[in-house]
Amino acid sequence: MRHKPLDGIRILEIGGYISLPFGTSMLCGLGAEVVKVEKPVVGEDFRRRMNNESPYFRQYNAGKRSLSVDLKTAEGIELIKALVPRFDVVLENLRPGKLAAMGLGPDECRALRPDLVYGSVTGFGSTGPLADRPAYDTIGQAFGGLYSLFSDDGRPQLAGGLSADLVTGLTTAAGVLAALVGKLKTGQPQRMETSIMEAVSVLTADGITQAFELGHDPSRTSRHPQAQNFCVPTSSGKYLAVHLSSSQKFWQALCRALERTDLIEDPRFAEYRPREANYFELVPIVEAEFARKPKEHWERVLTEHDVPFAPVLSMAGYLEHPQVRHLDIADHQPDGLALLRPPWTFDGVRPDRSSVAATVGADSRAVASEVLAAEDVEKLFATGVLYES
Repeated sequence: MRHKPLDGIRILEIGGYISLPFGTSMLCGLGAEVVKVEKPVVGEDFRRRMNNESPYFRQYNAGKRSLSVDLKTAEGIELIKALVPRFDVVLENLRPGKLAAMGLGPDECRALRPDLVYGSVTGFGSTGPLADRPAYDTIGQAFGGLYSLFSDDGRPQLAGGLSADLVTGLTTAAGVLAALVGKLKTGQPQRMETSIMEAVSVLTADGITQAFELGHDPSRTSRHPQAQNFCVPTSSGKYLAVHLSSSQKFWQALCRALERTDLIEDPRFAEYRPREANYFELVPIVEAEFARKPKEHWERVLTEHDVPFAPVLSMAGYLEHPQVRHLDIADHQPDGLALLRPPWTFDGVRPDRSSVAATVGADSRAVASEVLAAEDVEKLFATGVLYES
């Protein structure tokens, strides 16, 4: 892609793990230059002592530059202060107040660059009774109510993958984009904050609405009657998911695809409301029909009848699917890792992303040299304030 939407925007990232790095990886894919501040020698903890070979680190940090500097030293703090005016955005996900205690809080940084966008990502927000608590993805899912939505008979279950951290990353990216637009329109500095707890509300909006409509807390299956969705095994052992919503058109199309037009007139299922009330009677009927023939048959027939459905894919199945490859969503690396590209296209073109994750401190010398003389840079390397691997 010749021109990316964020070309020319510089972002200084101070933090680690997933929520913030995932958000900045989206912005990096859109063209922003992201400089990641890391501690000397081992770098960010999510490198897991593998330098730039960690698959997780590569997924969330490929394309970024690495500045390895010791922020426990006065010289390291002064270097960051000298760099701040050269960046449009400073983002951090440390404990609330930690950077401010170092002299790198929003007020101090905006004094260095008056039109700065300064963003913070925390676990529970920067104020309130839980502000100082640490949080990871599991904490966000549990506190945000997601685990209760996965429960059966009041027994919450851990999820099989991340969601809280990833939605926090997307929320962070959206907040930064909004702040950049605000800065463009007003010329004023922008202070953006979000947290895992707040971001998870994006995923629980439906559950909160369900709780109001049902008059009790929803569980894993309580939405199914409303959504009229089914996850059904076929005779080949493969599963399909069907989602009809409240549409009469799709309900009747499914009946025709199943060659069960009698169900269209069945008073238990003829209209949406009785179909919702009798959903758990309908499920075994639908399952029995799908169990008669293989997945390939049903994919063809459901497509012909315009029924909303999808195969239930594994991660490998998703990456290998022709539609995913057609949309060029993943960049397949020589070692097999699939790096996901930004989930947008611009004028029909998806932004590419660098497949290379920097080694610890790979760009320390170049970045520090933007504001320091060569001899001063060498002194910082000699004293361990700066590091390059």
